[in-house]
Amino acid sequence: MLDAPQSTAGTHLRVEGVSKGYAGRRVLTNVGFSVAAGDRAAVIGENGSGKSTLLRLVAGLECPDAGEIVTPASYALYHQQAPFPMGHTLAQIAREALRPVRFHADEVTRLGEAMADSPQDAALADAFGHAVAEAERTDAWGAERRWHLLIDGLGLAGLAPDRRAAELSGGQVARLSLVWVLVQRAELLLLDEPTNHLDDAAAAVVSQTVKEWPGPVLLASHDRAFLDETITSLVDLDPALRQHCTVGVSGVTRFTGSYTDYLAARADQRERWQQQYQNEQAELSRLRDRVRKDQQVGHTNWQPRSETRMAQKFYADRNATVVSRRVNDARQDLERLEAEQVRKPPRPLIFRGLAAAHPVNSGSASTGPTLVASGLSVAGRLAPTSLALGARDRLLVEGPNGCGKSTLLAALAGLVEPTSGSVSRPSRLRVALLAQEPTVADADQTASQAYRAAVGEAVADEVPLGSFGLIAGRDQNRPVAELSVGQRRRLDLACVLASPPEVLLLDEPTNHFSLQLATELEASIEHYPGTVVVASHDRWLRCRWSGQRLQL
Repeated sequence: MLDAPQSTAGTHLRVEGVSKGYAGRRVLTNVGFSVAAGDRAAVIGENGSGKSTLLRLVAGLECPDAGEIVTPASYALYHQQAPFPMGHTLAQIAREALRPVRFHADEVTRLGEAMADSPQDAALADAFGHAVAEAERTDAWGAERRWHLLIDGLGLAGLAPDRRAAELSGGQVARLSLVWVLVQRAELLLLDEPTNHLDDAAAAVVSQTVKEWPGPVLLASHDRAFLDETITSLVDLDPALRQHCTVGVSGVTRFTGSYTDYLAARADQRERWQQQYQNEQAELSRLRDRVRKDQQVGHTNWQPRSETRMAQKFYADRNATVVSRRVNDARQDLERLEAEQVRKPPRPLIFRGLAAAHPVNSGSASTGPTLVASGLSVAGRLAPTSLALGARDRLLVEGPNGCGKSTLLAALAGLVEPTSGSVSRPSRLRVALLAQEPTVADADQTASQAYRAAVGEAVADEVPLGSFGLIAGRDQNRPVAELSVGQRRRLDLACVLASPPEVLLLDEPTNHFSLQLATELEASIEHYPGTVVVASHDRWLRCRWSGQRLQL
């Protein structure tokens, strides 16, 4: 749990005009919003739009270039780094996690005893009242019970107390970190992708905990089902979706309601923005044409009946006055509209599908099994499993944490040696796996260089990185170290799809991806010309799955 680095204002979170950039690249510009106690706001946006950056700024781990952030007195952040030493045992981690909560209970006891000796001390009475309020807010007397409930709910109850964090899997460390953050009951809760390593039961525990949180909650999540059932509002960092996108202005779009409601509102907003832009461009063309042509009134060849010089001068002066007024009016209208016009709706980064690099009109000619696993098992990780995959099959692998979903996909890809059983496939069958977490690449390479190194020069020339709609052109020449986790995983997906495999294995394919990409990827699965195997906790994806299922 972190202490706020500056003065606080009640129990609200307030972000005012915050901007942040790295290496000359602006990530956040003029971001402002507030989250009240009891409100649960989700930060959404494309990968690289600054969601994790915003959470780190609110947590005080980084400083904004401009603007102000005012937080409650205490806050806790769940993100990709464990909040405890990896050399500690689970028993030590539990003691450290509960220490700040138990402090409030100890303070009540200490101040209560002091009051017994000085019952008339007003300052002591105030301190005692504050200590009681904090103990009640953090549920200090029920902290140990809450720890065990969370440990059990997040699937960690079977771990021995003397087990060290360094001996746990990445998913177990992530869930233990989440327990650490939730058990401390800070006033402000900050969560970055809290459901990445959770099965249905664990996600339900976290969702219920978040919904009952008394203070403000700010989170970033790819989990569409989790957002739909948990949040009360959204903060969209994508400037392309702002209602008043005037030239030179940036910020956020705030929406109150569920994620499903927001999808409909966003589509309607985008359509209205496009229509407004087209109407304004037509009006600008008309005004510019008017300024250019409106230099006279009346008929060009018309002459007054009187040929006297006085009459000619009178009509010429009147004509000039009218022309000047009209031209000035048109110029003023033009200048005002040019200053206030909405931006042109930018072309969104749209995923071109899993088959973006697949040759047109080609596909698997085989109609029989392409990949067969017989009694496949890995000691301690995967119980004996058998399956047979045919051309263009769609298989969803489901099951709780630790049942071996990732291990099964790795074994099918030939990356894990089975303890028993076998995997048989044609010798030329191409199998490729998108792993659950981004692969480690040379941090100094640009995204484009890393892509070429992974797929080879010939393939990169034939299928450029931009073919997939996964990495924006402005980001292809950025170092991998500067990319967000979601952007690095987008790069991994592009590398897998550059030479389209006959069997495509996707391990938690919506993890770390933006909500839009997760939806687009899910929709493209049915159109892939080969076989697709998906292992996923994503309830949104699983509820809409129409292919085969394997429950581990």
